Amino acid sequence: MLIAGNWKMFKGPAAARAFFEGFEPPADVDVVFCPPFTSLEAALESGRTVYAQNVHWESQGPYTGEVSPEMLVELGVAGALVGHSERRQLFGETDEMVARRARTALDAGLGVIACVGETLEQRESGDTELVLKIQVEAIAFAAGDRENLVIAYEPVWAIGTGKTATPEQAEEAHAFIKGLLDRPVLYGGSVKPENAAELLSQPSIDGALVGGASLEPDSFAAICRAASTS
Repeated sequence: MLIAGNWKMFKGPAAARAFFEGFEPPADVDVVFCPPFTSLEAALESGRTVYAQNVHWESQGPYTGEVSPEMLVELGVAGALVGHSERRQLFGETDEMVARRARTALDAGLGVIACVGETLEQRESGDTELVLKIQVEAIAFAAGDRENLVIAYEPVWAIGTGKTATPEQAEEAHAFIKGLLDRPVLYGGSVKPENAAELLSQPSIDGALVGGASLEPDSFAAICRAASTS
């Protein structure tokens, strides 16, 4: 079971160090942290597994604001998120861009958590499976069935809204994704200590990508404990 905490644009280096002083997860759960770029080094000091929140597809060049896989490897970072719904929705990242990021990161030896998911409009129009098929197949075509590749299903309508897919909705989507690409699939979308156990008990859910609830040591540790007993 893999539990990943995406800190988004929260926690500078000092706050990151303070978090790890109070964080005690169970030993039998794989835990990954995705802090902002400025806090990567501070997070690495904890000895925990650290992923970046994004990565570019070129090793160097005139790409202001981007960070290459080789830079992350040199820093000691173990992997990267790609294709988070906020990157897709707010910054215009396309399926092609997400796939290129995933492929290049994997080629550099990094682990990858590649995010997919539908909007509320797409779900209500009955297009969930079509959207997931397009997104997952783009990643599969570029990156293949790699050992270090994990998919995260995050329904866009459940990101930062407090809404959560029902366990049945999540299980259905996860099973569909696994039918397209045989890799572990995490659930992301308002995961909290209160709903984690029920979500993580579903047979096709292999862990969680946690946003807001990963910012506090106690709440994130509670989610990790729920994973330990699932």
